[in-house]
Amino acid sequence: MKDRRLTRRSLLKAGAALALPAIIPARALGREDKVAASERITLGFIGVGGMGGAHLGGFLRNPRVDVIAVCDVYEPHLRNARERVGERCLAYKDFRHLLMRRDIDAVVISTPDHWHTLICIRAAEAGKDIYCEKPLTYSIGEGKPLIEAVRRYGRVFQVGSQQRSDRNFRFACELVRNGKIGKLHTVRTGFGRGPEGGDPAITAPPDGLDWDFYVGPAPMTPFQKGRFGFDFRWFTEYSGGILTDWGAHHNDIAQWGTGYDRSGPVEVEGTGAFPATGAFDTVQDYDVTFTYPDGVKLICSSRTNGVLFQGTRGEVAVNRGFLDASPKDLLEWRPGSEDVRLYESPGHREDWLDCIRSRRRPICDVEIGVSSVNICHLANIAIRLGRKLRYDPGQMRILDTPEAESLLFRPYRAPWSL
Repeated sequence: MKDRRLTRRSLLKAGAALALPAIIPARALGREDKVAASERITLGFIGVGGMGGAHLGGFLRNPRVDVIAVCDVYEPHLRNARERVGERCLAYKDFRHLLMRRDIDAVVISTPDHWHTLICIRAAEAGKDIYCEKPLTYSIGEGKPLIEAVRRYGRVFQVGSQQRSDRNFRFACELVRNGKIGKLHTVRTGFGRGPEGGDPAITAPPDGLDWDFYVGPAPMTPFQKGRFGFDFRWFTEYSGGILTDWGAHHNDIAQWGTGYDRSGPVEVEGTGAFPATGAFDTVQDYDVTFTYPDGVKLICSSRTNGVLFQGTRGEVAVNRGFLDASPKDLLEWRPGSEDVRLYESPGHREDWLDCIRSRRRPICDVEIGVSSVNICHLANIAIRLGRKLRYDPGQMRILDTPEAESLLFRPYRAPWSL
């Protein structure tokens, strides 16, 4: 398996896993058409278990799109997805085969985190618009190449940090941006403790899983049950644990409210504890403080859950399904024509589809997604090194700390490369 551009001849020679004729019916799953076939956006899905399966269901109900291809390295996921879409859907194990399809306008990527950047860059090169699940990158070093590829090929890119499309989160950030809580000095975020456990027993991979392809650019390890499925998040080979998984949500909102969602902090320091037993090896408890150029502190702790903005005249707290403020009358405020108005999304998936048509940038564009996950990567690095770090958000570099610089990017396992 070589990581190179596949030719159409090699595609025909290799074939497509579970592939069927490429004739796409005008109606998908027998739904009533409300959008002309010529106006519908054709989608391919890369990764169709977990969140990929949830996105597949959401888009299948959307009359603006036609799902015409799915991809996964686990055959049961692949068969299930093809059955949900319809018998004429083409199914692939290798994402590169799917990306060669000229009749696919855009792709939805819901693989484990360590695959996100590589597949996104290949999708951009193939001329596809992209919806990618968060956390967007596995490491800080992947951010710049990804942004450059998306901009170079003019792609519309939505990151799956869907809290931005929720009214409560937007309203809380507008209160802060318009000075309604006074001068902002502190933001507090948290998402509870990371898990411990994980069966350390080494076993054979489940039938139908291509373990080598699943591991991809990550270091090869023996198979353990938790490394496949939801729990991949708690292994450092594939993810940054709770800090990147949930940090890409709540810390994203924190930076949206502060206005630093396209840049980042200039200092970070933190402490943390790791699981004492089991196979999981990502951080369990954490206390991290970020300092921004204007002196605002973002304090991220496992002892809290949600986002709390604190200013000199009040505060506002927000979480999923929750919004509160002090003083209470802040909740009655509505922005006027002269106030700062933040991007109002019609819904995260709908916003992406709208932007594919208009060619403008969605509510959580690639640059925002990179900035939001970079601070989560910084937190993990600061905890592991146990020292304060200075950071240049423009260059995405840790300053004056050679041992930290070496943690900015993990080389890919051959034959994979950016």
